[in-house]
Amino acid sequence: MNDTYKTIANPSDEILFKEKHSKFFAYAFPVTHEDEVKFHLEHLRKQHYGAVHFCYAFQIGTHNPYHRANDDGEPSNSAGAPIYGQIQSFGLTNVLVVVVRFFGGIKLGVGGLIAAYKTAAHMALEQADIIEKTINVHFIISFDYKNMNKVMRVIKEKNIDIIAQKMELSCEIEIATRKKNAETIFDIFSNLYEVSITTLD
Repeated sequence: MNDTYKTIANPSDEILFKEKHSKFFAYAFPVTHEDEVKFHLEHLRKQHYGAVHFCYAFQIGTHNPYHRANDDGEPSNSAGAPIYGQIQSFGLTNVLVVVVRFFGGIKLGVGGLIAAYKTAAHMALEQADIIEKTINVHFIISFDYKNMNKVMRVIKEKNIDIIAQKMELSCEIEIATRKKNAETIFDIFSNLYEVSITTLD
């Protein structure tokens, strides 16, 4: 089972691509939610006051990835689609690519626009720090304090990440494990006496 995905570690540096006096500024950002897309777009609109087009594409999610592409006033499919094509060709998710265009007075035609947006997006992703991450499943382990030792023993033996914990008379620990190990980990805790495990969506 494939339980890894590729994304970018940090926002990329600004890339400038010029074509017939038009300037294309390209950026790539790691994102996990659509609210972050809006935040980055608003920031770029303030930064590039006077730019004509803020075209972008993003893909979010690992199980059923969700994507959108936006031409922002350019001819249909001449900007957002070629940007999204580059996200696909790099095999990335949880990423936003924005290309800001300043019109230079010479029309590029649909073919020219497709080539320019594709090139700018490619340049931004090419110099981004691409990393591989694991797809993790999160669980909540619930138990009485007296059972702490046996729960922690399993966590230590199986090298499980603790995300959050609430230690009182009745305890809760949120753990995360790689998707391919999730069923095994679930079974181990399910079979522990006086310990319950539930999956977090």
